[in-house]
Amino acid sequence: MTRAYQYGILAAVGLLTASGCSTSSSLGTGTPAAAPAAVQTSPTTPAGAPPGAAVLGTPRQGEPFDVTITSSDSTADPDRWRFTVQKVACSESLDPAVMADASDPSPAPEPGKQFCVVTIQVENIGKKQASWDTSSTVSLNVGDTRYTQSQADDDYASDYAQHWHKDNVTVPMFGLNPRSRGPAPGVFQIPENEQPTSIWITSSTAIETINGVEPGYLVTLTRE
Repeated sequence: MTRAYQYGILAAVGLLTASGCSTSSSLGTGTPAAAPAAVQTSPTTPAGAPPGAAVLGTPRQGEPFDVTITSSDSTADPDRWRFTVQKVACSESLDPAVMADASDPSPAPEPGKQFCVVTIQVENIGKKQASWDTSSTVSLNVGDTRYTQSQADDDYASDYAQHWHKDNVTVPMFGLNPRSRGPAPGVFQIPENEQPTSIWITSSTAIETINGVEPGYLVTLTRE
């Protein structure tokens, strides 16, 4: 079929919509259709952040940063915290004084692993009492490999929190009122002879929820 014959058919029918005609830029001398917009690609997720996560900030160890915890049941009155990663100490054992009252006073790390105890200073800057801990909300990273607490690690972190609480230290695991502060312990296991490089702290109730990977903050650790 010739191009002239095509135009004859279009003119005779006369009912084709303008949008239907604009899909081809090769017919006639009319204005060509606009080219599709270029696909915007996201920047590469930095090492230590979950792939696809929005990085809300990149503080360094010892620098305080404010976090609003986003969740479906607290949008009107969210928990708000000021975090400061204070210390990360790795060794083959946990503090004997802490573990003396624990159900397992001499726990051993998994084969080929070492314990790393993280201390995060936490201040409640919200409007109500709230609690927070490192279970499912924090990862300790070696490069782009992320380590979160296992169930056993959660128990070890709870042992630290209870030990500090017995020493009259206010611990966020058991609740902080507004403008109160205290240390939050985290216990992680990473390979022997490796050094952690960063910590990821989510701004939600978990690193990953039913909505997918949640935004958070990537804290760069300093060598001690």
